[in-house]
Amino acid sequence: MIDLTTTYLGLPLKNPLVPSSCPLTNNIDSVRRLEDSGAAAIVLPSLFEEELIHEQQHMTRFLDHQDIGHHEADSFLPVPDQYLSHLDKTVSLINQCKHALEIPVVGSINGITPSGWVDCAVDLQTAGCDAIELNLYSIEADSKRTAADVESDFLSIVARLYDEVTVPVTIKLSSQFSSLSNFALNLQQQGASGIVCFNRFYQPDIDLNTLELSPTIELSSPIESLMRIRWIALLKSQLKLSLAATGGFHGYNDIAKALLAGADAVYLCSVLMQQGHEVIGRIIKDLRFWMEEKEYQSVDQLKGSLSYDNAASPALYARGNYLEVMDSFTPSKGVKV
Repeated sequence: MIDLTTTYLGLPLKNPLVPSSCPLTNNIDSVRRLEDSGAAAIVLPSLFEEELIHEQQHMTRFLDHQDIGHHEADSFLPVPDQYLSHLDKTVSLINQCKHALEIPVVGSINGITPSGWVDCAVDLQTAGCDAIELNLYSIEADSKRTAADVESDFLSIVARLYDEVTVPVTIKLSSQFSSLSNFALNLQQQGASGIVCFNRFYQPDIDLNTLELSPTIELSSPIESLMRIRWIALLKSQLKLSLAATGGFHGYNDIAKALLAGADAVYLCSVLMQQGHEVIGRIIKDLRFWMEEKEYQSVDQLKGSLSYDNAASPALYARGNYLEVMDSFTPSKGVKV
C-alpha cells in the first residue's frame, strides 16, 4: 500500500495536494467538495489589507455624512448593524471550515503595512486557522529603496508575526530576490515555519482601444513549474523549514518532480479552475500508480531524492546545463539561420 502522507508546517497531511487561495476555497460548500475529492489541506482566499482599509474609509463616510442635507432625511440611511466586512466574512468561513472539515485550514494575508500584516494574522489565528500564509508581494518602484531596505522590512514583519502568533507561519515568496537562498535562510532565522515557491504576479495590460490600463489574468501552465522545482531542489539542503511548490502544477508528473526535488506539499490552483475539484482524485490515482511503477513505498521515501545534494548531476540545477541546452536547440522547420 502506497503511503502518500506528508508533513507540512508541522501539520500531518494525508497527501501532498493543497488547493491554494482561489475562488474554489471561498465558500464552505466548495471547500467540502475539495476535501471529499482528496485535498489534504485548504488555503483560504487572501485577506488584503487595502481591501479592509477601503471598507473602513467607506463606512466612515457612510456614517459620518449620512445626516448632511435636509433634516427630514437625517435618518434615511440606517446604521448597518448587520454589515459584514471582508474580515468578518473570512472569520465566518474559518469557523465553518473548522466545524465541517477534518483537514487543516490555512489563512492567507496580503498586507501593505507592518501593523496590517500582524493584526490580520492575529484575527485569523483567533478564528481558528491551523497556519498562516503571508504573501510577501510588493512592487518596489522607488529608486531610493535598496534591496537591503526591502528585505529588512520583510524580515521585521516576519519577526513581529513570530512574536504575536503561535500557529506556524509560511511565507509565499517571489522569485525576484537578488540572493534568494540567503533571504530564505534569514526568514527561517526570524521564525518562519515554511516557504512557498513562488507567488505568481498578475501584470496590467494596456488596452490599445481605450488607451487605459486593464487588469488581466492568465492561468498557469506546466512549464512554470520548472522554476519552482529547481529552487526547491536548491533550497532543500540549506533550510530546515517546510517547502511548498505552487505555480504550474497541473498533473501527477509535475507534482512527482516537485516531491523528488524536496517539496513537502504542492499547491493546486489553475488546474482546479480549469477542471474542477474532481481533478484532485485523478492526480492522486495517477501519482500512486507512478510510485508503484517506480517502486516507491511512500512520499517520504521519494521526497528530496533528487534535490541538489542527492542529484547525480547537481550542476544542472545551476548553470551547468545552459550551454548544453542552447547548443541542442533546433530552429523551426523553414527558419534559416
